[in-house]
Amino acid sequence: MSNKSIIVIIIIVLVLIGGGIVIYKNNSAIPAPTTSTDTKNLPNNMNTKTPPPTPSQDQSSQTTPPADTTSAATGTSKEFTVSGQNFSFSLATMTVKKGDRVRITFKNSGGTHDFIIDEFNVATKRLNGGEQDAVEFTADKTGSFEYYCSVGSHRAMGMKGTLVVE
Repeated sequence: MSNKSIIVIIIIVLVLIGGGIVIYKNNSAIPAPTTSTDTKNLPNNMNTKTPPPTPSQDQSSQTTPPADTTSAATGTSKEFTVSGQNFSFSLATMTVKKGDRVRITFKNSGGTHDFIIDEFNVATKRLNGGEQDAVEFTADKTGSFEYYCSVGSHRAMGMKGTLVVE
């Protein structure tokens, strides 16, 4: 092989490597798409998402202990605020009673995350850092139920917790 052929091969290899790096960096820089969930095809108890609180409400604490409220028509309500950051939730366990109406506000502190409890068919949308969403449901069965983040391998990396219904 001549020196000219070797130089051409080296240039081609360098261009391919450089192109691969550019493509890789461009793919990792694209933010996750934000999609809105079409709720008309979801089970009935997944249609209960509520908008995040308005800025005038107190958002100073990272976590909020459950708030008990009672109403003659609805029974007991439990409210929780859970913060999520890379690979953990701020509350490892939440405890409610069977029949309680539960509202969980999920605040994403960083990265892309969501909050899901399969057994009650509730899920927030995928959120970017600084965003929040809420889910509401009735705890109509007893037991321990895992909640988790479904993004990538976040659940396997420990981004999960337990909802206990007594």
